[in-house]
Amino acid sequence: MLDAKSFQDASASVQTGQGRLAHAPADHPPVRKAKIGVLIANLGTPDNYDYWSMRRYLNEFLSDKRVVDYSSWLWQPLLQLVILSKRPFSSGANYKLIWNHELNESPLLTITKAQTAAIAKVVADRHGTEVMVDFCMRYGNPSTESRVRAMVEAGCEKILFFPLYPHYAGATSATANDQFFRAMMKEKRQPAVRTVPEYFEHPLYIDALARSVETAYAKLEVKPDVLVASYHGMPKRYLMEGDPYHCQCAKTSRLLRERLGWEKGSIDTTFQSVFGPEEWLRPYTVEHVAELAKQGKKRIAVMAPAFSADCIETLEEINGEIREAFEHAGGEEFTYIPCLNDEPAHIEALVAVIEENLAGWLPKA
Repeated sequence: MLDAKSFQDASASVQTGQGRLAHAPADHPPVRKAKIGVLIANLGTPDNYDYWSMRRYLNEFLSDKRVVDYSSWLWQPLLQLVILSKRPFSSGANYKLIWNHELNESPLLTITKAQTAAIAKVVADRHGTEVMVDFCMRYGNPSTESRVRAMVEAGCEKILFFPLYPHYAGATSATANDQFFRAMMKEKRQPAVRTVPEYFEHPLYIDALARSVETAYAKLEVKPDVLVASYHGMPKRYLMEGDPYHCQCAKTSRLLRERLGWEKGSIDTTFQSVFGPEEWLRPYTVEHVAELAKQGKKRIAVMAPAFSADCIETLEEINGEIREAFEHAGGEEFTYIPCLNDEPAHIEALVAVIEENLAGWLPKA
């Protein structure tokens, strides 16, 4: 047995990463200094916009049972033989329109890197090097498994997993968590883990949204007739089966309106990215903006509160397809308000959420 002094020396070795455990044999692997990991997760991105890169990405995404829950015997032949023979071409063309050609990566990847760097800087300034911040993608690269492995190898004995979705949905937060736990199943020595819940009503998140609206409106000569808050859609059936996403989106819109001090009816909540034959959450953004134009609402602004970073659904769908629908129906001025991305107010909100969920783990000052 270790005496008291040897035990203290061994404990100190673990905490400081210096030397070898007093009771360990000479060939024992070195013990790293214990760290806390914060792993941010976003949806994902193809590696490029060519056919095969797009096909790999879409296959992984559309084969996820959290995203499309049809029976495999029915869905997979349709996916593999029909959808994936055509869609990679159209999706690739859309990605090419918004691609960051300078860095040869998607805007989502560029922005997620910037967000992670900004969060890491704030966390390091406040808590030193004992907290490691990194990011992963649910689909594509860097994979969740590779980043979990890197954190474990770096000595993270505790990991906070943060799906970067303000609102909970089975097809976003839940599938990200699923992938994280699958990665954990492969670790010999599993760290302690926590997952961050949705933060759709966090005061700092609502304030960051409001500031983005105020900044955008301050640049306009004439205030838009209506602000459309466009959220990613989902089949209506998911709502009926208990997914809270729809209600959380409605509450975000209400809290945003109250924070801005606007009267009721000044923000419309809509849903975009409809896919497949089922009825999805309504109203559909693309139809709603056209109807607004027909009603005489010639100036509108559109924002996407459910997206933490600009991506194909905002840069191409909202600022392309949805803008065109509005203008084709007679609309005159369409203002797209960018996602919060790496704006300081957004980083402040995300760090606050992280620190709240690290309670009891962070080293005492």
